Amino acid sequence: MAEPSPLIEFRAIDKRFFGVDVLKSISFSLAPGRVLGLVGENGAGKSTLMNILGGVLAADSGTMLIRGEPFLPRKPRDAAAAGIAFVHQELNLFTNLSIAENLHLDSFPRRSVYGLRLPLIDRAAVRARSRKLLEQVQLHHDPNTLVSALSPGERQLVEIARSVGAEARLLILDEPTTSLTAPEADRLFEIIKRLRDRGVAIIYISHRLEDVLSLCDDVLVLRDGQVVSSGPIVGYTPERLIREMVGRNVDQLFPAHQAPATLKPMLEVERLSREGVLTDISFTLHRGELLGIAGLMGAGRTELARILFGLDPFDSGRIVIEGQPLIPSPRECIRRGIAFLTENRREEGLLMDDSILNNASLVALPLFARTPLKFIARSALRFRAKETTEATRLRAAGLSRQMARTLSGGNQQKVVLAKWLMKPPAILILDEPTRGIDVGAKQEVYRIIQALADQGTAILMISSEIEELIGTCDRVMVMAAGRIVDRIDRAEFDRHRILCAALNTGVIV
Repeated sequence: MAEPSPLIEFRAIDKRFFGVDVLKSISFSLAPGRVLGLVGENGAGKSTLMNILGGVLAADSGTMLIRGEPFLPRKPRDAAAAGIAFVHQELNLFTNLSIAENLHLDSFPRRSVYGLRLPLIDRAAVRARSRKLLEQVQLHHDPNTLVSALSPGERQLVEIARSVGAEARLLILDEPTTSLTAPEADRLFEIIKRLRDRGVAIIYISHRLEDVLSLCDDVLVLRDGQVVSSGPIVGYTPERLIREMVGRNVDQLFPAHQAPATLKPMLEVERLSREGVLTDISFTLHRGELLGIAGLMGAGRTELARILFGLDPFDSGRIVIEGQPLIPSPRECIRRGIAFLTENRREEGLLMDDSILNNASLVALPLFARTPLKFIARSALRFRAKETTEATRLRAAGLSRQMARTLSGGNQQKVVLAKWLMKPPAILILDEPTRGIDVGAKQEVYRIIQALADQGTAILMISSEIEELIGTCDRVMVMAAGRIVDRIDRAEFDRHRILCAALNTGVIV
Protein backbone atom coordinates (compact mmCIF):
# COMPACT_ATOMS: atom_id res chain seq x y z
CA MET A 1 0.00 0.00 0.00
CA ALA A 2 1.42 3.37 -1.04
CA GLU A 3 2.26 5.92 1.63
CA PRO A 4 -0.22 8.84 1.71
CA SER A 5 1.05 12.15 0.35
CA PRO A 6 2.17 14.60 3.06
CA LEU A 7 -0.33 17.19 4.18
CA ILE A 8 2.39 19.50 5.48
CA GLU A 9 6.14 19.64 4.76
CA PHE A 10 8.88 21.68 6.40
CA ARG A 11 12.08 22.19 4.42
CA ALA A 12 15.18 23.67 6.07
CA ILE A 13 13.34 26.14 8.34
CA ASP A 14 15.62 28.60 10.18
CA LYS A 15 14.78 31.24 12.81
CA ARG A 16 16.85 33.61 14.95
CA PHE A 17 15.94 35.77 17.97
CA PHE A 18 18.27 38.44 19.33
CA GLY A 19 21.10 36.99 17.27
CA VAL A 20 20.56 33.48 18.68
CA ASP A 21 19.68 30.53 16.42
CA VAL A 22 16.49 28.95 17.76
CA LEU A 23 15.68 26.82 14.71
CA LYS A 24 18.37 25.30 12.51
CA SER A 25 17.36 23.70 9.20
CA ILE A 26 14.24 21.92 10.45
CA SER A 27 12.83 19.43 7.92
CA PHE A 28 10.02 16.89 8.30
CA SER A 29 6.58 16.01 6.92
CA LEU A 30 3.22 14.84 8.25
CA ALA A 31 0.52 12.86 6.44
CA PRO A 32 -3.27 13.10 6.98
CA GLY A 33 -4.67 10.90 9.72
CA ARG A 34 -1.39 10.76 11.66
CA VAL A 35 -0.55 12.08 15.13
CA LEU A 36 3.00 13.43 15.44
CA GLY A 37 4.47 13.80 18.91
CA LEU A 38 6.76 16.85 19.01
CA VAL A 39 9.04 16.72 22.07
CA GLY A 40 12.04 18.59 23.39
CA GLU A 41 13.23 20.64 26.35
CA ASN A 42 11.96 24.15 27.00
CA GLY A 43 13.73 26.38 24.52
CA ALA A 44 14.30 23.55 22.04
CA GLY A 45 12.21 25.41 19.45
CA LYS A 46 8.90 23.54 19.50
CA SER A 47 6.58 26.48 20.05
CA THR A 48 8.61 28.70 17.71
CA LEU A 49 8.30 26.14 14.92
CA MET A 50 4.55 25.85 15.42
CA ASN A 51 4.15 29.63 15.59
CA ILE A 52 5.75 29.80 12.14
CA LEU A 53 3.26 27.22 10.87
CA GLY A 54 0.40 29.10 12.56
CA GLY A 55 1.31 32.45 11.00
CA VAL A 56 2.34 34.04 14.31
CA LEU A 57 6.01 34.27 13.29
CA ALA A 58 7.84 34.32 9.95
CA ALA A 59 10.77 32.00 9.21
CA ASP A 60 14.09 33.61 8.34
CA SER A 61 14.69 30.99 5.64
CA GLY A 62 13.30 27.69 4.38
CA THR A 63 9.92 26.73 2.93
CA MET A 64 6.67 25.09 3.98
CA LEU A 65 4.27 23.22 1.70
CA ILE A 66 0.64 22.15 2.12
CA ARG A 67 -0.45 19.42 -0.29
CA GLY A 68 2.69 20.14 -2.27
CA GLU A 69 1.91 23.84 -2.70
CA PRO A 70 4.07 26.59 -1.13
CA PHE A 71 2.60 27.92 2.10
CA LEU A 72 3.67 31.29 3.51
CA PRO A 73 1.22 32.50 6.19
CA ARG A 74 1.67 36.15 7.11
CA LYS A 75 -0.85 36.13 9.94
CA PRO A 76 -2.89 33.56 11.93
CA ARG A 77 -5.91 34.15 9.69
CA ASP A 78 -3.89 32.82 6.72
CA ALA A 79 -3.20 29.60 8.63
CA ALA A 80 -6.85 29.28 9.64
CA ALA A 81 -7.91 29.73 6.01
CA ALA A 82 -5.57 26.86 5.08
CA GLY A 83 -7.31 24.59 7.61
CA ILE A 84 -4.80 24.88 10.45
CA ALA A 85 -6.08 25.19 14.04
CA PHE A 86 -3.69 25.96 16.88
CA VAL A 87 -4.42 25.44 20.58
CA HIS A 88 -1.59 27.38 22.21
CA GLN A 89 -0.06 26.48 25.56
CA GLU A 90 -1.07 29.94 26.75
CA LEU A 91 -4.73 30.13 25.80
CA ASN A 92 -6.10 32.78 23.45
CA LEU A 93 -9.47 33.44 25.02
CA PHE A 94 -11.24 36.69 25.87
CA THR A 95 -12.08 36.30 29.53
CA ASN A 96 -14.63 39.14 29.45
CA LEU A 97 -16.70 37.31 26.82
CA SER A 98 -18.92 34.26 27.18
CA ILE A 99 -18.02 30.71 26.19
CA ALA A 100 -20.33 30.96 23.17
CA GLU A 101 -18.78 34.24 22.03
CA ASN A 102 -15.28 32.80 22.29
CA LEU A 103 -16.33 29.75 20.29
CA HIS A 104 -17.65 31.92 17.45
CA LEU A 105 -15.27 34.87 17.32
CA ASP A 106 -14.65 34.56 13.59
CA SER A 107 -17.78 32.65 12.58
CA PHE A 108 -20.94 34.08 14.14
CA PRO A 109 -24.08 32.64 12.49
CA ARG A 110 -26.24 35.40 11.01
CA ARG A 111 -29.98 35.63 10.89
CA SER A 112 -31.70 35.49 7.55
CA VAL A 113 -35.11 36.34 6.12
CA TYR A 114 -36.29 34.59 2.93
CA GLY A 115 -32.73 33.57 2.18
CA LEU A 116 -31.34 37.09 2.71
CA ARG A 117 -28.61 37.18 5.38
CA LEU A 118 -29.00 40.08 7.79
CA PRO A 119 -26.22 41.84 9.72
CA LEU A 120 -27.62 40.35 12.93
CA ILE A 121 -26.22 37.50 15.01
CA ASP A 122 -28.43 34.41 15.25
CA ARG A 123 -28.19 33.96 19.01
CA ALA A 124 -30.24 30.75 19.03
CA ALA A 125 -27.89 29.16 16.49
CA VAL A 126 -24.86 30.32 18.49
CA ARG A 127 -26.19 28.71 21.67
CA ALA A 128 -27.19 25.48 19.92
CA ARG A 129 -23.82 25.05 18.21
CA SER A 130 -21.97 25.97 21.42
CA ARG A 131 -23.84 23.30 23.38
CA LYS A 132 -22.95 20.72 20.73
CA LEU A 133 -19.25 21.63 20.84
CA LEU A 134 -19.17 21.65 24.63
CA GLU A 135 -20.80 18.22 24.69
CA GLN A 136 -17.96 16.87 22.53
CA VAL A 137 -15.41 17.88 25.19
CA GLN A 138 -17.85 17.06 28.03
CA LEU A 139 -17.74 20.55 29.52
CA HIS A 140 -21.06 21.02 31.26
CA HIS A 141 -21.52 24.80 31.41
CA ASP A 142 -24.12 27.18 30.06
CA PRO A 143 -22.73 28.70 26.81
CA ASN A 144 -23.50 32.17 28.24
CA THR A 145 -21.05 31.66 31.14
CA LEU A 146 -18.21 34.19 31.14
CA VAL A 147 -14.79 32.65 30.52
CA SER A 148 -13.48 34.63 33.51
CA ALA A 149 -15.61 32.38 35.74
CA LEU A 150 -13.92 29.21 34.46
CA SER A 151 -10.92 27.45 35.96
CA PRO A 152 -7.75 27.10 33.84
CA GLY A 153 -8.66 23.51 32.98
CA GLU A 154 -12.15 24.49 31.86
CA ARG A 155 -10.69 27.28 29.71
CA GLN A 156 -8.43 24.70 28.07
CA LEU A 157 -11.49 22.64 27.14
CA VAL A 158 -13.16 25.72 25.61
CA GLU A 159 -10.08 26.29 23.45
CA ILE A 160 -10.11 22.66 22.33
CA ALA A 161 -13.84 22.85 21.58
CA ARG A 162 -13.21 25.88 19.37
CA SER A 163 -10.61 23.94 17.40
CA VAL A 164 -12.94 20.98 17.02
CA GLY A 165 -15.58 23.33 15.66
CA ALA A 166 -13.15 24.76 13.10
CA GLU A 167 -13.03 21.35 11.33
CA ALA A 168 -9.34 21.81 10.68
CA ARG A 169 -7.22 19.60 8.40
CA LEU A 170 -4.25 20.10 10.71
CA LEU A 171 -4.62 20.55 14.48
CA ILE A 172 -1.70 21.72 16.64
CA LEU A 173 -2.00 21.02 20.36
CA ASP A 174 0.68 22.69 22.51
CA GLU A 175 0.74 21.12 25.99
CA PRO A 176 -3.04 20.52 25.91
CA THR A 177 -3.25 18.50 29.14
CA THR A 178 -1.35 20.84 31.47
CA SER A 179 -4.56 22.17 33.06
CA LEU A 180 -6.61 18.97 32.77
CA THR A 181 -7.35 16.30 35.33
CA ALA A 182 -6.82 12.64 34.41
CA PRO A 183 -10.48 12.08 33.35
CA GLU A 184 -10.43 15.28 31.27
CA ALA A 185 -7.18 14.21 29.62
CA ASP A 186 -8.76 10.85 28.76
CA ARG A 187 -11.65 12.67 27.09
CA LEU A 188 -9.19 14.77 25.12
CA PHE A 189 -7.39 11.64 23.90
CA GLU A 190 -10.73 10.23 22.72
CA ILE A 191 -11.34 13.45 20.77
CA ILE A 192 -7.87 13.26 19.21
CA LYS A 193 -8.41 9.65 18.14
CA ARG A 194 -11.77 10.51 16.54
CA LEU A 195 -10.19 13.40 14.64
CA ARG A 196 -7.33 11.16 13.49
CA ASP A 197 -9.83 8.58 12.23
CA ARG A 198 -11.52 11.36 10.21
CA GLY A 199 -8.20 12.08 8.46
CA VAL A 200 -7.10 15.11 10.48
CA ALA A 201 -3.33 15.46 10.89
CA ILE A 202 -2.35 16.34 14.46
CA ILE A 203 0.85 17.73 15.96
CA TYR A 204 0.89 16.97 19.67
CA ILE A 205 3.43 18.87 21.79
CA SER A 206 3.87 17.58 25.32
CA HIS A 207 6.35 17.03 28.13
CA ARG A 208 4.28 14.08 29.32
CA LEU A 209 6.20 11.39 27.50
CA GLU A 210 3.85 8.58 28.52
CA ASP A 211 1.04 10.41 26.69
CA VAL A 212 3.20 10.84 23.59
CA LEU A 213 4.12 7.15 23.54
CA SER A 214 0.53 5.94 23.99
CA LEU A 215 -1.19 8.45 21.69
CA CYS A 216 1.11 9.29 18.78
CA ASP A 217 1.93 7.48 15.55
CA ASP A 218 5.23 9.26 14.95
CA VAL A 219 7.68 11.32 16.98
CA LEU A 220 10.01 14.25 16.27
CA VAL A 221 12.65 15.17 18.89
CA LEU A 222 14.16 18.66 18.94
CA ARG A 223 17.21 19.72 20.90
CA ASP A 224 18.76 23.20 20.71
CA GLY A 225 16.69 24.03 17.62
CA GLN A 226 17.70 20.95 15.65
CA VAL A 227 16.07 17.63 14.76
CA VAL A 228 17.97 14.92 16.63
CA SER A 229 15.57 12.05 16.01
CA SER A 230 12.35 11.24 14.15
CA GLY A 231 10.32 8.24 13.02
CA PRO A 232 7.46 5.89 13.93
CA ILE A 233 6.71 5.70 17.64
CA VAL A 234 7.52 1.97 17.66
CA GLY A 235 10.97 1.51 19.14
CA TYR A 236 10.86 4.65 21.30
CA THR A 237 10.88 4.38 25.09
CA PRO A 238 10.71 7.07 27.79
CA GLU A 239 14.41 6.57 28.45
CA ARG A 240 15.31 7.04 24.78
CA LEU A 241 13.16 10.16 24.46
CA ILE A 242 14.68 11.70 27.59
CA ARG A 243 18.21 10.90 26.46
CA GLU A 244 17.64 12.46 23.04
CA MET A 245 15.81 15.49 24.46
CA VAL A 246 18.42 16.46 27.05
CA GLY A 247 21.54 14.88 25.56
CA ARG A 248 22.18 12.79 28.67
CA ASN A 249 20.57 10.15 30.86
CA VAL A 250 18.24 11.30 33.65
CA ASP A 251 18.68 8.38 36.02
CA GLN A 252 16.69 9.69 38.98
CA LEU A 253 13.93 12.25 38.45
CA PHE A 254 13.18 12.85 42.13
CA PRO A 255 16.07 13.77 44.46
CA ALA A 256 16.97 11.79 47.56
CA HIS A 257 14.35 12.63 50.15
CA GLN A 258 14.97 13.57 53.77
CA ALA A 259 12.07 14.18 56.14
CA PRO A 260 12.45 17.00 58.70
CA ALA A 261 14.13 15.91 61.93
CA THR A 262 11.83 18.01 64.12
CA LEU A 263 8.22 19.06 63.61
CA LYS A 264 8.10 22.80 64.34
CA PRO A 265 4.76 24.30 63.19
CA MET A 266 5.17 27.07 60.61
CA LEU A 267 1.64 27.36 59.19
CA GLU A 268 -1.48 26.35 61.11
CA VAL A 269 -4.89 26.48 59.45
CA GLU A 270 -7.94 26.01 61.67
CA ARG A 271 -11.44 25.37 60.27
CA LEU A 272 -10.97 27.67 57.29
CA SER A 273 -14.23 28.05 55.35
CA ARG A 274 -15.69 30.02 52.49
CA GLU A 275 -19.24 29.39 51.38
CA GLY A 276 -19.40 27.26 48.24
CA VAL A 277 -15.60 26.96 48.07
CA LEU A 278 -14.02 25.53 51.25
CA THR A 279 -15.45 23.80 54.31
CA ASP A 280 -13.61 23.31 57.64
CA ILE A 281 -10.07 23.08 56.25
CA SER A 282 -7.60 22.33 59.07
CA PHE A 283 -3.95 21.27 58.82
CA THR A 284 -0.46 22.09 60.08
CA LEU A 285 2.62 22.62 57.90
CA HIS A 286 5.96 22.16 59.65
CA ARG A 287 9.41 23.65 59.17
CA GLY A 288 11.30 21.79 56.43
CA GLU A 289 8.24 19.75 55.48
CA LEU A 290 6.87 19.13 52.00
CA LEU A 291 3.09 18.79 52.25
CA GLY A 292 1.29 17.91 49.01
CA ILE A 293 -2.30 18.63 48.06
CA ALA A 294 -3.97 16.29 45.58
CA GLY A 295 -7.42 16.51 44.03
CA LEU A 296 -9.35 16.95 40.84
CA MET A 297 -10.11 20.25 39.16
CA GLY A 298 -12.69 22.13 41.24
CA ALA A 299 -11.67 20.42 44.48
CA GLY A 300 -10.71 23.75 46.04
CA ARG A 301 -6.91 23.37 46.00
CA THR A 302 -6.11 26.60 44.16
CA GLU A 303 -8.82 28.45 46.06
CA LEU A 304 -7.17 27.40 49.33
CA ALA A 305 -3.77 28.65 48.16
CA ARG A 306 -5.23 31.99 47.07
CA ILE A 307 -6.94 32.48 50.43
CA LEU A 308 -3.76 31.65 52.33
CA PHE A 309 -1.87 34.30 50.35
CA GLY A 310 -4.60 36.91 50.83
CA LEU A 311 -5.79 37.04 47.23
CA ASP A 312 -9.32 35.86 48.09
CA PRO A 313 -11.40 36.35 51.26
CA PHE A 314 -12.65 33.68 53.66
CA ASP A 315 -15.76 33.58 55.86
CA SER A 316 -14.46 31.91 59.01
CA GLY A 317 -11.45 30.14 60.44
CA ARG A 318 -7.98 31.07 61.57
CA ILE A 319 -4.52 31.22 59.98
CA VAL A 320 -1.43 31.22 62.22
CA ILE A 321 2.19 31.77 61.12
CA GLU A 322 4.86 30.66 63.60
CA GLY A 323 2.44 31.05 66.47
CA GLN A 324 1.18 34.51 65.45
CA PRO A 325 -2.24 35.10 63.83
CA LEU A 326 -2.21 36.20 60.19
CA ILE A 327 -4.76 38.45 58.53
CA PRO A 328 -3.68 37.58 54.99
CA SER A 329 -2.97 40.07 52.24
CA PRO A 330 -0.23 39.69 49.60
CA ARG A 331 1.81 42.51 51.16
CA GLU A 332 1.52 41.09 54.68
CA CYS A 333 2.24 37.55 53.49
CA ILE A 334 5.41 38.66 51.71
CA ARG A 335 6.47 40.57 54.83
CA ARG A 336 5.94 37.43 56.93
CA GLY A 337 8.03 35.31 54.53
CA ILE A 338 5.28 33.59 52.54
CA ALA A 339 5.74 33.07 48.79
CA PHE A 340 3.10 31.92 46.32
CA LEU A 341 3.85 30.53 42.87
CA THR A 342 0.53 30.80 41.05
CA GLU A 343 -0.66 28.37 38.37
CA ASN A 344 -1.75 31.31 36.18
CA ARG A 345 1.66 32.76 35.37
CA ARG A 346 0.62 35.03 32.50
CA GLU A 347 -2.08 36.97 34.35
CA GLU A 348 -0.89 36.72 37.95
CA GLY A 349 2.78 35.75 37.98
CA LEU A 350 4.52 37.94 35.41
CA LEU A 351 4.72 41.40 33.88
CA MET A 352 4.61 40.08 30.34
CA ASP A 353 5.91 43.26 28.67
CA ASP A 354 8.80 43.74 31.09
CA SER A 355 12.26 42.18 31.16
CA ILE A 356 13.28 38.94 32.82
CA LEU A 357 15.45 40.91 35.24
CA ASN A 358 12.63 43.21 36.35
CA ASN A 359 10.25 40.27 36.77
CA ALA A 360 12.72 38.24 38.79
CA SER A 361 13.50 41.25 40.99
CA LEU A 362 9.95 42.23 41.96
CA VAL A 363 9.82 40.66 45.41
CA ALA A 364 13.47 41.13 46.35
CA LEU A 365 13.91 44.83 45.48
CA PRO A 366 13.81 46.02 49.13
CA LEU A 367 16.77 43.76 49.92
CA PHE A 368 18.93 45.70 47.50
CA ALA A 369 17.86 49.21 48.59
CA ARG A 370 20.79 49.54 50.98
CA THR A 371 21.44 53.28 51.15
CA PRO A 372 19.51 55.80 53.27
CA LEU A 373 17.94 57.12 50.06
CA LYS A 374 16.91 53.58 49.07
CA PHE A 375 18.79 53.56 45.77
CA ILE A 376 18.94 50.07 44.27
CA ALA A 377 22.33 48.32 44.24
CA ARG A 378 21.85 47.25 40.64
CA SER A 379 25.06 45.29 40.16
CA ALA A 380 24.31 43.15 43.21
CA LEU A 381 20.70 42.77 42.05
CA ARG A 382 21.78 41.62 38.58
CA PHE A 383 24.27 39.17 40.06
CA ARG A 384 21.63 37.63 42.33
CA ALA A 385 19.10 37.47 39.49
CA LYS A 386 21.64 35.75 37.24
CA GLU A 387 22.50 33.29 39.98
CA THR A 388 18.84 32.48 40.65
CA THR A 389 17.72 32.13 37.03
CA GLU A 390 20.68 29.87 36.29
CA ALA A 391 19.58 27.65 39.19
CA THR A 392 16.22 27.16 37.44
CA ARG A 393 17.94 26.37 34.09
CA LEU A 394 16.30 29.36 32.41
CA ARG A 395 17.10 29.66 28.71
CA ALA A 396 17.17 33.26 27.55
CA ALA A 397 19.19 35.61 25.36
CA GLY A 398 19.70 38.10 28.19
CA LEU A 399 18.06 39.06 31.48
CA SER A 400 17.83 42.79 30.75
CA ARG A 401 16.93 42.82 27.08
CA GLN A 402 14.52 39.89 26.71
CA MET A 403 10.87 40.38 27.61
CA ALA A 404 8.92 37.74 29.51
CA ARG A 405 6.40 37.59 26.65
CA THR A 406 9.04 36.22 24.26
CA LEU A 407 9.86 33.21 26.45
CA SER A 408 8.35 29.77 26.08
CA GLY A 409 5.71 28.82 28.64
CA GLY A 410 8.13 26.65 30.58
CA ASN A 411 10.75 29.37 30.74
CA GLN A 412 8.13 31.86 31.90
CA GLN A 413 7.37 29.49 34.77
CA LYS A 414 11.06 29.44 35.66
CA VAL A 415 11.09 33.24 35.87
CA VAL A 416 8.15 33.10 38.31
CA LEU A 417 10.02 30.54 40.40
CA ALA A 418 13.19 32.65 40.31
CA LYS A 419 11.21 35.68 41.52
CA TRP A 420 10.36 33.90 44.76
CA LEU A 421 13.81 32.37 45.17
CA MET A 422 15.50 35.79 45.04
CA LYS A 423 14.32 36.23 48.64
CA PRO A 424 14.38 32.76 50.23
CA PRO A 425 10.91 32.24 51.78
CA ALA A 426 9.98 30.76 55.15
CA ILE A 427 6.80 29.25 53.64
CA LEU A 428 6.48 28.45 49.95
CA ILE A 429 3.09 27.70 48.37
CA LEU A 430 3.46 26.03 44.96
CA ASP A 431 0.47 25.65 42.64
CA GLU A 432 1.43 23.26 39.80
CA PRO A 433 5.13 24.25 39.93
CA THR A 434 6.26 22.02 37.03
CA ARG A 435 3.36 22.63 34.67
CA GLY A 436 4.74 23.10 31.15
CA ILE A 437 8.32 22.25 32.19
CA ASP A 438 10.36 19.54 30.46
CA VAL A 439 11.73 16.50 32.25
CA GLY A 440 15.28 17.83 32.57
CA ALA A 441 14.08 21.09 34.07
CA LYS A 442 11.65 19.22 36.34
CA GLN A 443 14.61 17.43 37.84
CA GLU A 444 16.21 20.79 38.59
CA VAL A 445 13.00 22.20 40.09
CA TYR A 446 12.62 19.16 42.35
CA ARG A 447 16.23 19.59 43.43
CA ILE A 448 15.59 23.27 44.28
CA ILE A 449 12.41 22.43 46.19
CA GLN A 450 14.17 19.73 48.20
CA ALA A 451 17.11 22.04 48.91
CA LEU A 452 14.73 24.70 50.23
CA ALA A 453 13.06 22.12 52.45
CA ASP A 454 16.46 20.96 53.72
CA GLN A 455 17.20 24.59 54.64
CA GLY A 456 13.99 24.78 56.69
CA THR A 457 11.45 26.23 54.23
CA ALA A 458 7.97 24.83 54.81
CA ILE A 459 6.47 23.91 51.43
CA LEU A 460 2.83 23.41 50.48
CA MET A 461 2.66 21.92 46.97
CA ILE A 462 -0.44 21.53 44.82
CA SER A 463 -0.05 19.16 41.90
CA SER A 464 -2.26 17.25 39.49
CA GLU A 465 0.53 14.71 38.94
CA ILE A 466 0.20 12.04 41.60
CA GLU A 467 3.66 10.65 40.84
CA GLU A 468 5.10 14.10 41.53
CA LEU A 469 3.46 14.24 44.95
CA ILE A 470 4.56 10.71 45.82
CA GLY A 471 8.11 11.40 44.67
CA THR A 472 8.61 14.67 46.56
CA CYS A 473 6.31 15.00 49.57
CA ASP A 474 6.38 13.93 53.23
CA ARG A 475 2.60 13.88 53.49
CA VAL A 476 -0.31 14.29 51.07
CA MET A 477 -3.74 15.75 51.76
CA VAL A 478 -6.47 14.88 49.26
CA MET A 479 -9.22 17.43 48.61
CA ALA A 480 -12.64 16.99 47.03
CA ALA A 481 -15.58 19.39 46.91
CA GLY A 482 -13.78 21.92 49.10
CA ARG A 483 -12.99 19.48 51.90
CA ILE A 484 -10.02 17.39 53.00
CA VAL A 485 -11.10 13.79 52.37
CA ASP A 486 -7.88 11.92 53.15
CA ARG A 487 -4.49 12.46 54.80
CA ILE A 488 -1.67 10.10 53.86
CA ASP A 489 1.79 9.77 55.39
CA ARG A 490 4.77 8.93 53.20
CA ALA A 491 4.96 5.32 54.38
CA GLU A 492 1.37 4.80 53.17
CA PHE A 493 1.64 6.55 49.77
CA ASP A 494 -0.38 4.74 47.15
CA ARG A 495 -1.43 6.13 43.78
CA HIS A 496 -4.71 4.18 43.76
CA ARG A 497 -5.67 5.42 47.23
CA ILE A 498 -4.98 9.05 46.31
CA LEU A 499 -7.01 8.84 43.10
CA CYS A 500 -9.92 7.05 44.77
CA ALA A 501 -10.00 9.64 47.54
CA ALA A 502 -10.04 12.47 44.98
CA LEU A 503 -12.98 10.84 43.18
CA ASN A 504 -14.97 10.02 46.33
CA THR A 505 -16.45 13.09 48.02
CA GLY A 506 -18.35 11.10 50.64
CA VAL A 507 -15.53 10.41 53.10
CA ILE A 508 -14.38 13.36 55.20
CA VAL A 509 -11.39 13.07 57.58
